Amino acid sequence: MIKDLNAHLEFFEELGVDGVRREAEWRSRTQPASGAHDQHVPLFTSSAQALKAIREDLGDCTRCKLHTLGRRQIVYGVGNPNADLMFVGEAPGADEDIQGEPFVGRAGQLLTKIIEAIGLTRADVYIANVIKCRPPGNRNPEPDEVEQCEPFLFRQIDTIKPKVIVALGKFAAQSLLRTNDPITRLRGREFKYRDAILMPTYHPAYLLRTPSAKREVWEDMKRVRAILAGDDD
Repeated sequence: MIKDLNAHLEFFEELGVDGVRREAEWRSRTQPASGAHDQHVPLFTSSAQALKAIREDLGDCTRCKLHTLGRRQIVYGVGNPNADLMFVGEAPGADEDIQGEPFVGRAGQLLTKIIEAIGLTRADVYIANVIKCRPPGNRNPEPDEVEQCEPFLFRQIDTIKPKVIVALGKFAAQSLLRTNDPITRLRGREFKYRDAILMPTYHPAYLLRTPSAKREVWEDMKRVRAILAGDDD
């Protein structure tokens, strides 16, 4: 545990973080209002049920060719059904295809540290991908695959109703924004998107290859933190 904590602190130091905020206002909508849930009603019931219904509609999906190209399982999404903050990546990788959860490999471990750097945990946010099945060889998803899969992502977004969506990497940002602009032009900007603010930033896998870009991601995440705290002027 101490080793893990030291690793987190070293990462925060690289980013220039001078402290981690743990106040309630930084966190997602996880607490009931005063007097609510006196009968032990589960939190997030309606959103959780809606997300479950979307997953059931997705089924053992055969809508595109990826189900014939070696995918092991569908990687739907994970996290807080009422999250204020949602992360959207490109597609599952090998680790995700095995475990059935987005962002669980090395890039996912780095994403966890980034989330913790703004005072949240993975349980506070929601994480998904543009498409739900791993493309062979981790190639980019093809247009017909995106066309079949993205309606389920849109339904997830509309159910969760996040305040902020962070698009991780070029492909996710370009797909959501319907643009061919490079990620270097998109990151650092804010876009109105399905009643949320969409902020593109570099993918954690890119940060593993290019550690110098961590500073720019940290600037993006500080802006995310400010918006979640209500300082969105």
